[in-house]
Amino acid sequence: MSTAATAAAAAAPPLHHDPLSAGFPAGPVGRVLFWLAVAFSAFQIATAAHLVDLPSQVVRAVHVGFLLALAFPLMAAVAREQRGGAGGRVVLALAWLAALAAAVVAGYQWTEHEALLVRAGDPTTLDQALGVSILILLFAATWFAMGPALPIIAGTFLAYCLFGEHLPAPLNHRGYGLDQVIDHMAYGTEGIYGIPTYVSSTYIFLFILFGAFLEKAGMIRLFTDVALGLFGHKRGGPAKVAVFSSGLMGTISGSGVANVVTTGQFTIPLMMRFGYRPAFAGGVEATASMGGQIMPPVMGAVAFIMAETLGVPYAEVVKAALIPAVLYFVSAFWMVHLEAGRAGLHGLPKSELPSALGALRERWFLVLPLAVLVWLLFGGYTPLFAGTIGLALTVMLILGGSVALGLPGTALRVVFWVGLGLVAASFARFGVAALAAGIVGLVAVNVFTRGGRQTLAICRDSLAHGAKTALPVGIACAIVGIVIGTMTLTGAANTFGQFVVSVGEKSLFLSLLLTMLTCIVLGMGIPTIPNYIITSSIAGPALLELGVPLLVSHMFVFYFGILADLTPPVALACFAAAPIARERGLRISMQAIKVAAAGFVIPFMAVYTPALMLQPGGPLTEAIGFPLAVAYIVVKTLLAIGLWGAAVIGFVQARMNWTERVLAAAAAVTLIAALPLTDEIGFALSALVVGLHWWRRRAAATAG
Repeated sequence: MSTAATAAAAAAPPLHHDPLSAGFPAGPVGRVLFWLAVAFSAFQIATAAHLVDLPSQVVRAVHVGFLLALAFPLMAAVAREQRGGAGGRVVLALAWLAALAAAVVAGYQWTEHEALLVRAGDPTTLDQALGVSILILLFAATWFAMGPALPIIAGTFLAYCLFGEHLPAPLNHRGYGLDQVIDHMAYGTEGIYGIPTYVSSTYIFLFILFGAFLEKAGMIRLFTDVALGLFGHKRGGPAKVAVFSSGLMGTISGSGVANVVTTGQFTIPLMMRFGYRPAFAGGVEATASMGGQIMPPVMGAVAFIMAETLGVPYAEVVKAALIPAVLYFVSAFWMVHLEAGRAGLHGLPKSELPSALGALRERWFLVLPLAVLVWLLFGGYTPLFAGTIGLALTVMLILGGSVALGLPGTALRVVFWVGLGLVAASFARFGVAALAAGIVGLVAVNVFTRGGRQTLAICRDSLAHGAKTALPVGIACAIVGIVIGTMTLTGAANTFGQFVVSVGEKSLFLSLLLTMLTCIVLGMGIPTIPNYIITSSIAGPALLELGVPLLVSHMFVFYFGILADLTPPVALACFAAAPIARERGLRISMQAIKVAAAGFVIPFMAVYTPALMLQPGGPLTEAIGFPLAVAYIVVKTLLAIGLWGAAVIGFVQARMNWTERVLAAAAAVTLIAALPLTDEIGFALSALVVGLHWWRRRAAATAG
């Protein structure tokens, strides 16, 4: 990496994010929490690989128990450490008491699993007491970890279950007793242990671990070096590096905020060093990082929840997301290109940049686990199996690399890698057991060498880091189960759905606009996962009734749930970028919306032409066939993105006047509308904008 780049990265200030993002505190408490996190990861791996077989309900309950048992004392200990160790003993004691209570509830669900199934619907007094306890603990953990917005929303839904019978029609329901509500929410698979928690305890946790191990293996450096080599010397190079490297990182992390605090540590100072305003630099990184949630093959947690909810293979969700994800990053790339042209910002000196090809030659092997993961996902295997294999291969790669370094001679190393490759490939016949045996053997060898013991420590740290990273995601999945539980218990989604349908009968566009605004308003206070779950459960069926394909409607909600994390006042990704950019989160949020502006057109165009998400249906597909429809809508979307970006930034080859900007915006809107003659009008306006801009630029050059 270049000296200039390294110096820019070193200029990053310390991070101060949510209470769960800090490292483990020093001292005995930190060590206990560290090993608790390692145990959490070990439990999840053992159940995912079927080394330990437990009922799904037990796995979910223990998963939530671990989340709360780790989150409460971690938040209290970190807060105490940040205050310099002063005070906080009572708070820390209460946190450990809450952790113990969470463990007791999880243990009760485990030991009483069969008995609870027998008396389902008729909870005992002890069942109700422990059910109330876990709900209180979950609300408290969410409040302290994520702020008040999500607990207030979930609490409103819970209150609706208990008191909604007193509301006027059509908002009322038939009424439910406390015992019914507690049984529904705290036991079974409809409330806090519903589909989101199931997905969190299986796919999500495993893929977070996968990303943590790849990060330790050096994947971030590989992505950054490739991005620098390809785009660092271009116009606005540092910003293009941020977009490209964050897109690559999104393929394995699936977390927008995590993406900001990893790649952003390098890219934001780099952009600022070469002339970008701090707010714009933070906005670029936040926008690009959030796009990682829709970037295949390893998308955000929502993708796994969507596949499970809709009952479709994960590969179908990936297929639907592929073109919109690429277009999202194209739009961000285009916006930073235009901003660089408007501000006269140039790239980095090519002599200071690493070679993209050289980086791939040096660390190509890091891509192998990701390639196997993609092959398994598209080969029809479950995400759980694919994630387990991908994680195991990554661990073998890290441990094997340490062993190979200690071997004398190139020939012996080649023989070792070939043998290890054969062991890794044997999973196709012998399953996870073959990989487990290989890992045990590699661990045994690494124990006896100094470098090997350091490598084992890295793997141990990755287990702890992965578990800590999973805390906010898992807690959000658990509490949002209350919203879903309310929907299934009371049928509350019908009221909003009927309203959306009634609007859509007059105008589908207004229904889509209403759904988009719902996503963005919810996104002002809650993360993408609960945003998607709440909005899709309410608006998804309504859009389906209006003729929008089910997967397309869910992707529409997913897409705007991501964009909602960039909108003020609670723009999580932007506030994560704030301390790195040394700028206020709200200013970064405004710039992020500007960078993401062109991306707002993509979901709307996909609804009118599902071929954009590689889905059948729509009048265009019926008229010209599926392949031509895909090609046409991609070209049209690219044109709309280009026009919208030019209108927002006000620059293409030169600064645009207001007439050109208004015409460009009008052309983009007409291309989105998909009404009779709108495409023709849009293409005509596009030609007019291009002609006017070319003529004015030529006239200015001639006059000059």
